[in-house]
Amino acid sequence: MGERLRILIAKPGLDGHDRGAKVVARALRDAGHEVIYTGLRQTPEMIIRAAVDEDVDAVGLSILSGAHGTLLPRVAAGLAAAGASDVVVFAGGIIPEDDVVALAGQGVRKVFGPGTTLAEITGWVAAEVKPRTRAA
Repeated sequence: MGERLRILIAKPGLDGHDRGAKVVARALRDAGHEVIYTGLRQTPEMIIRAAVDEDVDAVGLSILSGAHGTLLPRVAAGLAAAGASDVVVFAGGIIPEDDVVALAGQGVRKVFGPGTTLAEITGWVAAEVKPRTRAA
């Protein structure tokens, strides 16, 4: 494992299915990271506030509802507006490839689709997410 990271896992919107989010949260915890799971039905504003309050290095968003084109960019933009543009935003869910390209231009660094292994997710996080500089 690389460095220990603080990662927020959240379920934006009205999607009520969180098994995948919980499995990913556990895999990241098992990989040695500190993981905060916010639970179901979070607004982008709730996710942004939690990310800032918890001083996280990354935010992982799980979305299956089809509202990814609206909710995910709102989280990324809100983090930037809150002075946390260096927080890495990644997502998992059923997201068409054309939308993945659009999301990348809106601050979502990586989208993991169906069939992605936990090793792929934890490996990407270890390689791509670096601890943020924190005030002492």
